[in-house]
Amino acid sequence: MTLPCGRLKLGRFNAQIFLLTRGMWMIYSSACEYAIRATTYLATHSDAELVKLRDIADAEGIPAPFLSSILQRLVSAGFLRSARGPAGGYSLTVSPDELTLYDLKETIDGIAQLEDCAVGLGACSDTMPCPLHDSWKPIRGLIKSYLQQTTLRQMADAVEVKRATLARIEEG
Repeated sequence: MTLPCGRLKLGRFNAQIFLLTRGMWMIYSSACEYAIRATTYLATHSDAELVKLRDIADAEGIPAPFLSSILQRLVSAGFLRSARGPAGGYSLTVSPDELTLYDLKETIDGIAQLEDCAVGLGACSDTMPCPLHDSWKPIRGLIKSYLQQTTLRQMADAVEVKRATLARIEEG
């Protein structure tokens, strides 16, 4: 059984993404989404400034205990530094111009999903393709390329533009 989830438009490719009852195919998990949102938030702050977990969680609407475990994984990977105590918090250790969405996906979700069969068959390859292999292979390549080329700086800049636009709309 498959349930349509939504349309993904990538270049000249349009593809229906399906949630499969086994082995859901998604670009990234909610934990990875939270990692992207939190690090994008950090990218808008000075490298020297430590940002409190509660401030990130409140600003991004992420449950603090879940966010804490995600940020600790990013500290372990070397993308963030953390300090405890009243003046503690988190900051990026890698330039937002160098840290990519692919780096975050690899750390939080792993990248095997970008190589796995779209319908969950174990033996899917160019020599032994599944029914969707030929149509999904270029789409998967575009997704991987997008994640590798999109930096936190680009994400932070896009968020700032969106916030400014929303503020102008709210002002009337």
